[in-house]
Amino acid sequence: MLPLSDTPPSPRKPPNPQLNRKNSFSLIKPYLRCTSIIFFVFFLHILLLLAARNFHISTALISNRQHVPAVAAVAAIDADDSQCSSGKVFVYDLPPFFNTELLENCHELNPWGSRCDTYSNDGFGRSAKKLAGVIPESVAGAWYWTDQFASEIIYHNRMLNYRCRTLDAESATAFYIPFYAGLAVGKYLWTNNYTAEDRDRHCHIMLRWVHDQPSWQKSYGWDHFITMGRITWDFRRSKDDDWGSRCIYLPGMRNITRLLIERNSWDYFDIGVPYPTGFHPTSTSDVATWQEFVRTRTRTTLFCFAGATRGLIKNDFRGLLLNQCYNSSGSCRVVDCGGSKCSNGTSLILESFLGSDFCLQPRGDSFTRRSIFDCMVAGSIPVFFWNRTAYSQYEWFLPGRPDSYSVFIDKKEVLNGKSIKGVLEKFGKDEVRKMREKVIEYIPRIVYAKPHEGLKGMKDAFDVAVEGVLNRIKDQERDGFKW
Repeated sequence: MLPLSDTPPSPRKPPNPQLNRKNSFSLIKPYLRCTSIIFFVFFLHILLLLAARNFHISTALISNRQHVPAVAAVAAIDADDSQCSSGKVFVYDLPPFFNTELLENCHELNPWGSRCDTYSNDGFGRSAKKLAGVIPESVAGAWYWTDQFASEIIYHNRMLNYRCRTLDAESATAFYIPFYAGLAVGKYLWTNNYTAEDRDRHCHIMLRWVHDQPSWQKSYGWDHFITMGRITWDFRRSKDDDWGSRCIYLPGMRNITRLLIERNSWDYFDIGVPYPTGFHPTSTSDVATWQEFVRTRTRTTLFCFAGATRGLIKNDFRGLLLNQCYNSSGSCRVVDCGGSKCSNGTSLILESFLGSDFCLQPRGDSFTRRSIFDCMVAGSIPVFFWNRTAYSQYEWFLPGRPDSYSVFIDKKEVLNGKSIKGVLEKFGKDEVRKMREKVIEYIPRIVYAKPHEGLKGMKDAFDVAVEGVLNRIKDQERDGFKW
């Protein structure tokens, strides 16, 4: 267990006896040997306390090799320069307290039940056996009930086996911090039994550890990056009584690039990466098979919506979408996600996306939602109502021209009564085909492959994200863009 105090208590020095000066030497001579031993032990104790103060993290959290995922052993060969034109990544060997121990205590991550199945299989979760009959049998092994907050685990496992990982810090372009920030704070979010200090503790200690590393001291974090598996707002607490941790606001995080499933569009260091979906192809053949399946799928519905109303919100936009769907006389397929109807373990959402030309994508509890990527993986064309839902979030992963793969209808027009069905019916078959083809083309860039080494000859979301970080760091060095 980590000590929670920065400064260990110092022992009180025993008082010296009052000696008769005239006979002092003769009085103490018999005790000189004993006194010397006592002072030696006392001095040694002081040294140990000082050491504990300076190195309490490393001594309390010594890396235990049996806790590190087995895949770490695969990455024993250093990166080949010829394959790494963007540079190499050095992965910090953080103490298990910051990652693998959180997974080992998966039964504590949620106040309502164990998350052990959720984060099993290297973060992919349980195999999605209930999709049998809905998806091609040849790719059934590539589908899992993956949790939307699993990216920290997925990125860590991939990074340990990344083809451009280096074991030599001196040759690295970038430094990866495998801290599971989302898992660390998640258990403290849902009850009032924890303090703001509880929610910030892991991040505080991680930053102290990282700041002691020579690589940090050379750049002060400009070449460091981290995956944070929740939305950015979960790490931006302003006041102690507010939601989340204040990890991003801690001074030591200032220059670290952060990969998040939702970014703050005004923060240079936030990078939006795709939410994990359930599709994790094991080969390029899996990708090609799936692309052809969604390309040739018979779609009988113009559009669909999967979601639940937010009853406490005045003029709830999702409620308006549901009403339009129900009133669209067979043109819209609805999956009402009230309660737990749409939790992992149901095929309803995937079936609705596979059967519809368009899928409605309002903002979720925040500006983004995982459903965006579930929809696109199924070859359905997303319909957005906020720019910040996708266009200003995932620029590295989606086509540069929004109208080439999606439809935008301003939310204000819908609130004023505009018919969504009326807008979508105006697209001809050829236009729909072209947009769908663009969606299908980009599927590899929005999914996370199952092999820890990635897909040979094809870039997935992980490859796009890490290469983007490496290129940005090189651009910073070239342009002198630092403060």
